[in-house]
Amino acid sequence: MEKETFKKFIDQHKDRFLSELFELLSIPSISSDSSKKKDIVHAAKFVKAKLEESGVDKAEICETAGNPIVYAEKIISPDLPTILVYGHYDVQPVDPIELWKSPPFEPEIRNEKIYARGSADDKGQFYAHVKAFDTMAKLDCLFCNVKFMIEGEEEVGSENLGIFVASNKAKLAADVILISDTSMLSLEHPSITTGLKGLSYMEVEVTGPNRDLHSGTYGGAVGNPINILCKMIASLTDENNRIAIPGFYDKVVELTKEERAKIATAPFSEVAYKNELEVEELAGEAGYTALEQLGIRPTLDVNGIWGGYTGEGAKTVLPSKAHAKISMRLVPDQNSKEIAKLFSDHLKV
Repeated sequence: MEKETFKKFIDQHKDRFLSELFELLSIPSISSDSSKKKDIVHAAKFVKAKLEESGVDKAEICETAGNPIVYAEKIISPDLPTILVYGHYDVQPVDPIELWKSPPFEPEIRNEKIYARGSADDKGQFYAHVKAFDTMAKLDCLFCNVKFMIEGEEEVGSENLGIFVASNKAKLAADVILISDTSMLSLEHPSITTGLKGLSYMEVEVTGPNRDLHSGTYGGAVGNPINILCKMIASLTDENNRIAIPGFYDKVVELTKEERAKIATAPFSEVAYKNELEVEELAGEAGYTALEQLGIRPTLDVNGIWGGYTGEGAKTVLPSKAHAKISMRLVPDQNSKEIAKLFSDHLKV
């Protein structure tokens, strides 16, 4: 079929495609917020309905111990190859809300870009594949079988996805898995992501005295949980930004010089990267380029830290507790449960 036929169909249906996407983006399906459970269900039902309208043979909402997974398929012939499209309809929290120029669940187009929570991660991405399928199905030019698996727990670790996959191997059988949750180097350099990092996510709580104390009366004599937590966090990396947890790198696969040389040929500009982020310097593990740090090296980051008084003005409090959320992105052969134990053992020493 001619390229112009596709373009004409897309142009004719662009407003409908955008309207549907905006409706999906307006659903506050925040998986880490238990108060948004109804919105999670709403998003799952919306995805199922739109897949049905797009022309799948069947679509269903599969319940799990957590949030539901939407499954759909269009089987043209068992003799043809099958593509399984993966994505997720849940989104991250919107904090800090004051940094948003427009409400996060009221999609807005600025400079030909859609601004809304989930527009890039991952509603916009997987819905592009849904509408690509819609286009090909309506034009009767599908050349393969297509399956969709759209989950609702990616932003909280996909705890039930592995269980679902293991229990539905025949249903999910495919020749290719297309993950709708990756990026390209640039619009000028279309790129295919062939692997994604794993995750070990930890929350640390340090408890000191049985109540908040006045720093003028108790300061110096009683350990401050925030001070202690900061020292614990500082112990997680060394002066070269290498993760200092014993055993952390034991299973990390070291790439050969030839493999690293291939990575270096990618059209990635550190200067452009810094300019986009408006930072003067890049960090990361010494001895590796920014692109290598992004792709082939494990990482450790503090995602949130809190405790004591954080309101306006001063309050000379010595807090009873301090907290931090810490994520570790893992590379091939690292196991999230093993890394979690190494992390815990290190902080308990």
